[in-house]
Amino acid sequence: MQSSTSSNELIYGGANSAYGSEEASHVMSDKVQAIASAVYKEFEAMIKKFGQESVKDLMPLVVNVLENLDAAFLEKDELSVDNEMLKEENEQLLNQYERERQMRKSQDQKYLEAEETLLEQNRELENKVGSMASIVRMLELKAKNACDHVTIILNFFYFYSQPFGGTRG
Repeated sequence: MQSSTSSNELIYGGANSAYGSEEASHVMSDKVQAIASAVYKEFEAMIKKFGQESVKDLMPLVVNVLENLDAAFLEKDELSVDNEMLKEENEQLLNQYERERQMRKSQDQKYLEAEETLLEQNRELENKVGSMASIVRMLELKAKNACDHVTIILNFFYFYSQPFGGTRG
């Protein structure tokens, strides 16, 4: 912002302000430029009506407020960009979480199916073992009975193979 009236000029917002210096790294936002332009016109009107002394102390304060407002707009824009980046990152993380959750659900389902299959196989094998144990007991009984029959038959043959006269008596 610059203001001039007569040969006795005061320059506001010139080379010493943040916007007039070469160190300013960005252009003022459009909103702040519009406000600064309106304020500048009001200061010109005040200078014409009341003289430069009327705005001498007020001008640096207004420039400072405008600079702070512009910094706030810049920070808001940066935060808006950060917010968008965080939203995208959040969406990516949610998608990744959903994929991992679905994968985990699928793995859990496969695990449960495998566990159920193994339990069923276990039951079948236990039934077979029980059946085989019954068959073994039955065969042991048959073998014992056969052994008993053989013993009886051998005793019978032994008894009847003896001469009649010698062992009876």
